[in-house]
Amino acid sequence: MRKLMVLMVIFIGLVSCKKEAPKKVTLQEDIAFLASDSLAGRETGTPQEIMAAEYLKQRMENLGLLPKGNMGTYFQTFTFKPRTDPHSEAEFTTSDGSITGTNVIGYVDNKAETTIVIGAHYDHLGMGGEGSLYAGEAIHNGADDNASGVAVMLKLAEKLKDSIPENNYLFMAFSGEEMGLLGSNFFCKNPTIDLTTVDYMINMDMVGRLREDKTLSISGTGTSPIWNQVLNANNPGFKLVLSESGVGPSDHTSFYLQNIPALHFFTGQHEDYHKPSDDYDKLNYEGMEMITNYIFAIISELKDDAKLTFRTTKNESEEVPRFKVGLGVMPDYLFDGKGMRIDGVTESRPAAVAGLQKGDVVVQLGDSTVIDMMSYMRALSVFEEGDTAKVVVDRKGKEVEAKVVF
Repeated sequence: MRKLMVLMVIFIGLVSCKKEAPKKVTLQEDIAFLASDSLAGRETGTPQEIMAAEYLKQRMENLGLLPKGNMGTYFQTFTFKPRTDPHSEAEFTTSDGSITGTNVIGYVDNKAETTIVIGAHYDHLGMGGEGSLYAGEAIHNGADDNASGVAVMLKLAEKLKDSIPENNYLFMAFSGEEMGLLGSNFFCKNPTIDLTTVDYMINMDMVGRLREDKTLSISGTGTSPIWNQVLNANNPGFKLVLSESGVGPSDHTSFYLQNIPALHFFTGQHEDYHKPSDDYDKLNYEGMEMITNYIFAIISELKDDAKLTFRTTKNESEEVPRFKVGLGVMPDYLFDGKGMRIDGVTESRPAAVAGLQKGDVVVQLGDSTVIDMMSYMRALSVFEEGDTAKVVVDRKGKEVEAKVVF
């Protein structure tokens, strides 16, 4: 109850100082509100998502951002029919049984020729269901996924509003990401600005768990020839893991498909991913400040450059094999050693039953040697339910062999 009272004070404070000097809101305060139980997981189309949208609208207004949604508002709504087939696309419609999502959009108009889009999705899984890795119904607060990205977006709005006037800035909190990048997809098909003026797009999705070694993943580096140079030149000390593909499971993909250079910042998956335990008190707030300053430095570096050259990239997702079974582990996508490092093990699944542990590095699965994530997925794709396989892991320098039953 005390937490809820504190959150209400934050929200009321935002409303009351509407016409006064904007109140400085910290990353912690934004995330504490968005990831509170009172918002019940911010599932797309729910009253709680609307509460989150109202909060974001108020934050943008207090920061002095102009409304850039529909009809002079901060909101861009879209209505869709949920997917029945996981491999199909959701259908934008106005028919019965449809759901309405709400993008929240603010704008800084510097009368510049180019616009930078900075975005993050604010929806999450609600009480669980499809997409959840938790067996049961409970509030999925989604602090890292993706209140963290939204908070960094708002912090960048605060920093950029009165600096670097060489660009206009469009700040977007996307709805419907968890249901298939719906909000960003809808915006790109129904933009509220001229997309030909967009220089590049920056997407923050799960940036709240920077590790001790400061590993930071950035995808989309192949979408413009200049990215690698700029990212490395301004690196304040991150261990960068760079991926060229402009296609991935987050909202930057929608912009890449419109021939816009796009980057996705990501600090890695963890044991709390898509579970009720993804709470605001587990985040690395200093890490988020560091990422905010890094993105600001990148934008500053590019302020005098000509519009970025767009380049198509190889679609790595097309090479991913389809699986009939799963091992029941959370891979460490930021691991750059030999093999596939396990970042989490799901109870009662094949890996847990076989005794595999967090931190184990899979180096062999069945008859296949595992040297990286792709070779692990290829090895896994040959098995069917009921099959038995040998798995060899490197556990703190020692080779351990186990038998998994799928």
